[in-house]
Amino acid sequence: MFNKKKFFASLLVAVLLISTLVGCSTETTNTGNTGNTGNTESTGNADNKDNNSDEKKDYKIVLVLPGPINDQGWNATAYEGLQLVEKDLGIKMEYIESVQQADFEAVFTDYGERKYDLVFAHGTQFYDAAIKVAPNYPDTFYMVINSETGQAPNVGGIGVREWEGGYVAGALAAHYTETKQMGAIGSFPFPVIAGTLDAFEAAAQEYDPSIKVTKTYVNSWEDIQKGKETGLAMAEAGADVIFCSANQVGLGSIDAAKEKGVKAVGYISPQNDVAPETVISSVTYNNAVLFKATVEQLVAGTLKPEGTSLGWADGILDMQWADGVSDEVKDYVNQTIERLKNGEIENPYKGE
Repeated sequence: MFNKKKFFASLLVAVLLISTLVGCSTETTNTGNTGNTGNTESTGNADNKDNNSDEKKDYKIVLVLPGPINDQGWNATAYEGLQLVEKDLGIKMEYIESVQQADFEAVFTDYGERKYDLVFAHGTQFYDAAIKVAPNYPDTFYMVINSETGQAPNVGGIGVREWEGGYVAGALAAHYTETKQMGAIGSFPFPVIAGTLDAFEAAAQEYDPSIKVTKTYVNSWEDIQKGKETGLAMAEAGADVIFCSANQVGLGSIDAAKEKGVKAVGYISPQNDVAPETVISSVTYNNAVLFKATVEQLVAGTLKPEGTSLGWADGILDMQWADGVSDEVKDYVNQTIERLKNGEIENPYKGE
């Protein structure tokens, strides 16, 4: 005999089971980038919906990094930008770490094929690959951080005036050298890096013309041991203050300074706590605001394929003072910063 109660009970269970399975199948899964060296990760909520408003567009955005997010430097500041976008805008971003130069084009192609809305490339070294790949994927915008140029229709650049950071680092370091010899380490002799080291030297010699700066390029962004070896060699040759603009390499140079009992200037990310007795203070980047501003432009439909250049006057650079810095040193450095903001100091880099 047909039992209506049992039938409807069974039907209800079946409906609930199907609803559960459908709900599970719609969760966002980040499968990553197959066939290249990084690991794709994401943070934040599984969807980009605002419960108090209409459904919003689910933007596909990824941050491509040349190093790890825990480098206490260049890549760490970019990850802070990712977190700011998710916190303030409610838009999820993915990231992929430690992408090697040989894989740049493949990674950009992969995200273009997958129709990502925005690809952040964190470093000037990504620019050539971006302008090569981008024309094939006009619906994907490639934003290169630390590049001051763009290319229509879909490559932009946000250049940080790193030479201004180097100049302030030099003005600070000049107060601490007793040997009148300092070391400046760069990753590669790219104009932006060479300009930073030249500015460090120019500022130091403006304070004291007798100061000599030894500049060396290690041809790496991540070789911490190379940074330490270079820093040790500089200290053994008489340098008593060391500055480094080379991402993770800088951690090695700070370690060398600590071992040799000399001083170091923190750069890009707050590094005072890396070696409190060694790091004088840190010249830092507020990179996070660059990412938020770019995503806001994407959402507003105002993102343009052009380059821009930002520095102290734009709030992109900052000082993280360590304990024990005298008011005299702070006053001199702050005056230097004000001169940069007012355009009173020219970029000393003249190229090759």
